[in-house]
Amino acid sequence: MLKGLALTPPVIGRIAIGKMVERNGKRLPEKDDEFTVTSQIQSKDGWIPHPLNESLRKDPGQKLRSIPIRFLFDDPDLNFRVKYTMFDHQSGRPVCVGDGESCRRATSAGMQSMPCPTPMGCAVGIAGHCRPYGRLHVRIGDEDELGSFVFRTTGFNSIRTLTTRMKYFQAVSGNRLASMKLELRLRGKSTTQSHRSPIYYVDITPASGATLENLVQEAVQARDQQLAAGIDQGLLDEAARLGFGLGEFEESEEEGAAVVEEFFSSEGDDAAESETVTTAVNTVSLAQKLQTRSHHRSGGGCNASSAVKT
Repeated sequence: MLKGLALTPPVIGRIAIGKMVERNGKRLPEKDDEFTVTSQIQSKDGWIPHPLNESLRKDPGQKLRSIPIRFLFDDPDLNFRVKYTMFDHQSGRPVCVGDGESCRRATSAGMQSMPCPTPMGCAVGIAGHCRPYGRLHVRIGDEDELGSFVFRTTGFNSIRTLTTRMKYFQAVSGNRLASMKLELRLRGKSTTQSHRSPIYYVDITPASGATLENLVQEAVQARDQQLAAGIDQGLLDEAARLGFGLGEFEESEEEGAAVVEEFFSSEGDDAAESETVTTAVNTVSLAQKLQTRSHHRSGGGCNASSAVKT
């Protein structure tokens, strides 16, 4: 087995709520108000739609705002991988990945473990466009029971909602999350930061028409059937956990370039993401004001980045 290579869930398609468009000779991300399910293949016009992109719609041409899904794993942290992440914008290589307490950073001296004070408290993070970055792996249909469709996001609303929902469903089902019939659902909201314009984020709900009680009963029955067939969900979770732990970073340079283009460029901030970015900017502005005020009072100065960290 190769060392330093993370083994991640096989991806057979993508789920997006936007697309890349060309404007004035530049490729820019454009947000949408519906899901698009694509293959893993790109053409000059963008990602080629997956056959499910049309078959999931109730009527031809209807907007796709809910997708029936199941999860691969019982552990929410295996289904939804979220880290503070910074990429090299030229090469697409991950540079630093952390969880708010510690991080792994590629430096000239090699890979190093460092404290992670979150992007708002890290001078390198703010300067390098570090932000929360999540990859949600889900199953759609039964064609490939160990293959996944991946939804990528840097939006705070989606990250918080998806994480919370999965932990709740895991709890009420008695750790049978992978046996539950659920739906990805697109929701909208507006905030002061979005200037009252609608922003869209992703939620998880029970399958259409199902009550929570029926959902859990079906999950219990499905798990019993799996066990009778010799399928061990616990061992599958453990295999995934070990696979993720084999590498320093999960994203390859090839995947990273596309992620940077869509989510980490300065032009790529959508309304939902800019709430997090604005918070960081406001924190720096406050630190700069405190620095100036301290300088006038004492005749000296303090470092703005250290003020942020405290």
